[in-house]
Amino acid sequence: MSKAKKYECRATQYSVSRRGDPIYADGTTRIDIDDESGGEFIVLAQSSLHRDARITIDPAEWPLVRKAIDRLVKACR
Repeated sequence: MSKAKKYECRATQYSVSRRGDPIYADGTTRIDIDDESGGEFIVLAQSSLHRDARITIDPAEWPLVRKAIDRLVKACR
């Protein structure tokens, strides 16, 4: 008798876009958990008509990245 595999359901992607826009709209930012066999990391991707941009963030660096983003957002006018 084989053991039944256990499954889980994980949210691994968010899409941030202007209210009412479809998820494929120009400027929609996708935040994903990714893994290329070295451990999970965060990917920020944003599509545009010209190209796709991709930023990867290691979980260990996220607190500092978040802090820097928060500081700069507060400094925006």
